[in-house]
Amino acid sequence: MSQKPSPDIYKPSKEFSKQARISSLAEYKRMWQESIAQPEKFWAEQAQELTWREPWKKVLEWKAPDAKWFVGGKLNITESCLDRHATGPRKNKAAIIFEGEPGDRRTLTYAQLHKEVCQFANVLIGQGVKSKDRVLIYMPMIPEAAIAMLACARLGAVHSVVFGGFSAESIADRLSDSGAVHIITADGGWRRGKVVPLKDNVDEAIKGNREIKSVIVYQRTGQQVAMQKDRDHWWHELTATASSRHQAKAFDSEHPLFILYTSGSTGKPKGILHTTGGYLTGTYTTCKYIFDMRDDDIYWCTADVGWITGHSYIVYGPLAMGVTQVIYEGAPNFPDFGRFWKMIEDHGVTIFYTAPTAIRAFIKAGDAFVENHDLSSLRLLGSVGEPINPEAWRWYHQKIGGGRCPIVDTWWQTETGAIMISPLPGATPLEPGTATLPFFGVDAAILDDSGKECKANEQGRLVIRKPWPSMTRTIYGDKARFKKTYWSDYEGLYTAGDSARRDKRGNFWIVGRLDDVLNVSGHRLGTAEVESALVGHKAVAEAAVVGRPDDLKGQAVVAFVTLKAGFDETPTLQKELRDHVGKVIGAIAKPDDLHFAPALPKTRSGKIIRRLLKELVTTGSVSGNLTTLEDFSVIESLQQRLAKR
Repeated sequence: MSQKPSPDIYKPSKEFSKQARISSLAEYKRMWQESIAQPEKFWAEQAQELTWREPWKKVLEWKAPDAKWFVGGKLNITESCLDRHATGPRKNKAAIIFEGEPGDRRTLTYAQLHKEVCQFANVLIGQGVKSKDRVLIYMPMIPEAAIAMLACARLGAVHSVVFGGFSAESIADRLSDSGAVHIITADGGWRRGKVVPLKDNVDEAIKGNREIKSVIVYQRTGQQVAMQKDRDHWWHELTATASSRHQAKAFDSEHPLFILYTSGSTGKPKGILHTTGGYLTGTYTTCKYIFDMRDDDIYWCTADVGWITGHSYIVYGPLAMGVTQVIYEGAPNFPDFGRFWKMIEDHGVTIFYTAPTAIRAFIKAGDAFVENHDLSSLRLLGSVGEPINPEAWRWYHQKIGGGRCPIVDTWWQTETGAIMISPLPGATPLEPGTATLPFFGVDAAILDDSGKECKANEQGRLVIRKPWPSMTRTIYGDKARFKKTYWSDYEGLYTAGDSARRDKRGNFWIVGRLDDVLNVSGHRLGTAEVESALVGHKAVAEAAVVGRPDDLKGQAVVAFVTLKAGFDETPTLQKELRDHVGKVIGAIAKPDDLHFAPALPKTRSGKIIRRLLKELVTTGSVSGNLTTLEDFSVIESLQQRLAKR
């Protein structure tokens, strides 16, 4: 039984629509129909706005699941992101405005960023890095992380960025799978006032590994670290003697650009491989239309470069657009929950792109942190990472956007490379909780198990029926797993692994991962829908829902709820919350168990780790991989609470 769509619809303002690239729903529909009827024509027009050394001979070669885009075309991705700006009118325009967690600030113009990337490319050449070599990057959120990625791309080397919150074990696994023999890291990075020991983690990961040829270390925090002679080198010492001139070589459009590891249902991370020309076209085009980027925008995506959002919407897409963007190193609540709002005020941010998890944390912290700052510079808001529940959407729209800023609620994946379903801010009527409509060239559908297209509001599997330029080409070193994971459910169709439904107006509602869909008494029930209903209650700051085996129902619904300040954990409230879910969704969705939780287990980036909660309610303890967990005491506390029941 699906949660009913909320009745409130927010149409773009006339002022916003007037200046937007796509200014009406009719214009979007016309362009989308044309892009679906003639996708090669549409994508070729977009790609022509980028810098190519040699034109392509054919737009697309396609035999599922193998795609080749802009066949025969040659380019260097950094020429679109850097060279064309550094030698043109944007030469002295700010490319990156950086703010460190301790409060240090610096600005890099496009000319300066180009110079530093060229210089570091020469450093990598000096270390023996060649085209198609894999280079592992494990950095804090500082400009040098982007510089390292761009320098690798300039040489045709394949970067594999590991999120700075991951453990030594995670680094070792990714080194082993990718075959990387060069590492770029830092002594440490700042997080909630403490130093994250990045170099120490690298040392632990490569202990006994004789394959590693070089480790380049950027000095960020200044603490003492071990430096092994001939293998370890200081970034500042190598760049001091490196030339800042570098002539980029052109590479084939299908040249590998990066490997990025993402979690899989088997527990073994999947190395998602993206190539160059198509990926750049996808990220550039979505920046242009979905974020409606302008030359005078100050754009801020709060993601980490260790995730796909940081690749596509910090490094490649925005720089290809020539926009000015903010990069922030630290935590959103350091020194308090006013940090983001102060930065928006200080830097005059106009486009702000963040995650629902962060938004819910801000709601819990209270409105006072927001109300102390002037956010009038904002003109567009974005949401990424998971479906945003309507209550959080409305708070974001009203409190952060002042009721005037459209919200682009974006659905996409590491595998898709770029945004696939999203409003266009000047054209699409918005409804809290829905990602709305497919982007140009994206043929999305919802199918039942037999492959038939689902009716309105009928839940099914989200698929993409036609190839798109930024699609992943394979799982690195495992073509069989690639085919089985994404292309085996329906012949010739990409299966996203997400459950979704489409309302009568054609809007897509992402319900959650297919493995997050519970089967309760024969009914398919999305955990995300139950979470959304719980967070819609005035007492709830955050919720996580999982299933546990049940002899009668098949699966029972178990909810973990964090309350807002001022509400007490009482049996009365427990019952009220269960009844509230029943009222919003239906009696079938009422949680069988509802546990109050002062905090939920999260990664350092703020994503709730639901598999740990699932393990906890199924077995009574947690023995799985805890390397991504930020605060181990959260699980210990929950175990103790459940043991007392």
